[in-house]
Amino acid sequence: MKKLLLGVILLVLVSLAPGYARSEVGIRISIGLPPPITFSVPPDVIVLPDTDDVYVVPDLNVDLFFWNGWWWRPWEGRWYRSRYYDRGWVYYRSVPKFYYDVDPEWRGYYTKRNWYGHNWYYERISHQRLQRQWQNWRNNQHWQRKHTWGVWQYRPKPANQRQELRRERERQYRARPEVRQYQQRRR
Repeated sequence: MKKLLLGVILLVLVSLAPGYARSEVGIRISIGLPPPITFSVPPDVIVLPDTDDVYVVPDLNVDLFFWNGWWWRPWEGRWYRSRYYDRGWVYYRSVPKFYYDVDPEWRGYYTKRNWYGHNWYYERISHQRLQRQWQNWRNNQHWQRKHTWGVWQYRPKPANQRQELRRERERQYRARPEVRQYQQRRR
């Protein structure tokens, strides 16, 4: 009797195994990683005005941010993050919290050294210094207090204007073709 019961259990398990294997293949998701960015030396960053300590590598043709201890980069409508600027990228399920505070025109302002009509005396920060200091700067609001992010005689926008800007930037971001395409593939 015990042999018969054991045989039935074994038969049931063997018959279910191919179906289980098929279901595993059906739910597996493969997400490509962004192409590597090669650096000959660790990159310098600048801090962006009107943000909560968002740093950006200004001399790249792709967006590479540092915020809250992580490196961030968008690619093909998705976001990736890493503890390193040049490797270890992993998929991040949503848009990082800081991103809608980033002015999409920051590169032009950087090139002209002018933030909304005010001279922008940004400071290039070495990778080594950033890694040593970012937490202290964040805790004591160093950049907000230091000549308002290095922008001469600049007054940050009031909270209600910043919120409105965030909503508008979010709408613009979601309207981008690569983001829309990715969102459609997720459904």
